[in-house]
Amino acid sequence: MSGSDMPLEEMLGHLEKLAQQSLALWDVPEGAKARLINVSENATYLVEAPGAYKSILRIHRENYHTHRAIECELAWLEALDAEKVVTTPGVYVGKNGDPIQTGRIEGLAEPRFMVLFHFVEGEAPDESGDMTAGFEELGQIAARCHDHVLRWKKPENFERLTWDTEAVFGQNATWGDWRDAPEVTDEVRPVLEEVEQTIRARLDAFGKAPDRFNLIHADMRLANLLEDENGTRLIDFDDCGWGWFLYDFAAAISFIEDDPRIPALRDAWVRGYRSVRGMSAEEEAEIGTFVMLRRMALLAWIGSHIEAPEPQELAPGFAATTARLGQAWMDGLKA
Repeated sequence: MSGSDMPLEEMLGHLEKLAQQSLALWDVPEGAKARLINVSENATYLVEAPGAYKSILRIHRENYHTHRAIECELAWLEALDAEKVVTTPGVYVGKNGDPIQTGRIEGLAEPRFMVLFHFVEGEAPDESGDMTAGFEELGQIAARCHDHVLRWKKPENFERLTWDTEAVFGQNATWGDWRDAPEVTDEVRPVLEEVEQTIRARLDAFGKAPDRFNLIHADMRLANLLEDENGTRLIDFDDCGWGWFLYDFAAAISFIEDDPRIPALRDAWVRGYRSVRGMSAEEEAEIGTFVMLRRMALLAWIGSHIEAPEPQELAPGFAATTARLGQAWMDGLKA
């Protein structure tokens, strides 16, 4: 969780207090307690109370999304669910009538936005075995979401992050400069510089026509699908924003881009996508570019979030593997 020089353990201590005291902002059952379950851009808590009550509290990182941006995220969740595109988590409205609450606590310089989501039953698909069926479903869901945003009348002053080359490589990159990531050595840096320039050139040529570049989930991984006997639900829209539709595939293989199963998973995702929505041969041929765009973004993310456990675990070898993947991708373009 970047955005502060405070040690992570100290910050989590403050957020723990904020989580517990903020439950009173909603009509939660007496005796409800919050327990940390995930730390990334945000801190996410499972809220439990006597009587089998469960909900999910998201405390936002400071200075990442505005109140309006979170409103727009929630509007899309509601529209997707209402129009039966895909089932999404419901949101609890606070006692003041606003689904987005603001909390402040001594020790944290900035107030934090918070959202309380309905608890979603289900399990994420098993990623240890054959993921082909899961990726075919991911492709179908992505295509339905993409069709939806093309016809959906978005609220006025619609505000979300943008995931384009400027957001990944620009001076004010959302997740920082990949050059500052661990193990970006003199050996791998020249390859990564060439990868960046190649991505920029190809995506400049690919363009941002609305049927290619629009509102996307931007983190549609199997981990964000929950399945039970009632069907599939899509969660975690925190990164949704403006981006290329094909970026949703690249996000689906985040951190496993070098897995030998990726070609089969890509074929399954494309097959699922085309069962719902068209994809030209030109678009399919560019998928590798989006995989590298995402991989470079993740390299930057590791560097700017290195105080958190997950980036620390991912960092060893990540830059070198990114360079190897990038070189193989560029060699393939020349073949």
